[in-house]
Amino acid sequence: MDGWHVEAKPRASRSVLDPIADKLLVAAVLMMLVAGERISKYSLPAALVILCREFLVSGLREFLAEVRVGVPVTRLAKWKTAIQMVSLGWLIVAKAGPEAVPVQAIGETGLWVAALLTLVTGWDYLRSGLAHMLLPPRRHSYVMTIRVKHGNVPKKP
Repeated sequence: MDGWHVEAKPRASRSVLDPIADKLLVAAVLMMLVAGERISKYSLPAALVILCREFLVSGLREFLAEVRVGVPVTRLAKWKTAIQMVSLGWLIVAKAGPEAVPVQAIGETGLWVAALLTLVTGWDYLRSGLAHMLLPPRRHSYVMTIRVKHGNVPKKP
């Protein structure tokens, strides 16, 4: 539903609002599930990894936007978000699910898969962002877009 709201906005604000809406949705649901003890103590580290990455990548994007460097969302990051959303749905309905289906286990397994993808994509964004942060300030006078791929980090001149 957040995507529908963002689609009503001008195209320039979509690229900023859509990732923020996803991050807020994930963070709010994770906090509510933890507060309601709907996530086991064994899956709490996965939830913390996801929350930390969401805030760190948001901060990195904000910093890079100030120096006019665009950070496009990768395909792997989109998969991570999809797995997060699906696993959160399973965790929300876990207590209401049929006893024959291990709903809680499915949700927590998905949460761990999302946490692993979170680490991979977060590391990719951080490496690419650090490469641009370490460039001399004069290099940031024009708009750049970083392409994040495994092992493809912009080189220093």
